[in-house]
Amino acid sequence: MTYENQDQEPAFVISVAARMVGLHAQTLRSYERLGLVTPERSRGNRRFYSREDIEQLRHVKSLLDAGVNLAGVEMVMKATERIAKLQEQIQSLEDEVYRLRRGRQQFLLSQPAGDEKRGMKKNDA
Repeated sequence: MTYENQDQEPAFVISVAARMVGLHAQTLRSYERLGLVTPERSRGNRRFYSREDIEQLRHVKSLLDAGVNLAGVEMVMKATERIAKLQEQIQSLEDEVYRLRRGRQQFLLSQPAGDEKRGMKKNDA
């Protein structure tokens, strides 16, 4: 499998991931059951955590340490994921607007100059 960046590549077994985050391996298993983290699985069904998974677990731990319960953590994680997707959509739309404006500008510049304003009919002015 190919990963977009190294942070997504599964690299840590559950015992190492648990130590990195400061939690028990059983706690990581329960977070997986709740859907708070989804480590990759090997052919032998071993869990492998990526750096992104580790950061996500640290975020969960910090929310719990701040007094948020697991249901609240789940809501925060889903909202955070939704916000990230919306930000990607906004960026995509902004890129499309930029591309269209550039195309329009190039089109207007390619029009012959005359008595009319560029790209406008006499009636539009």
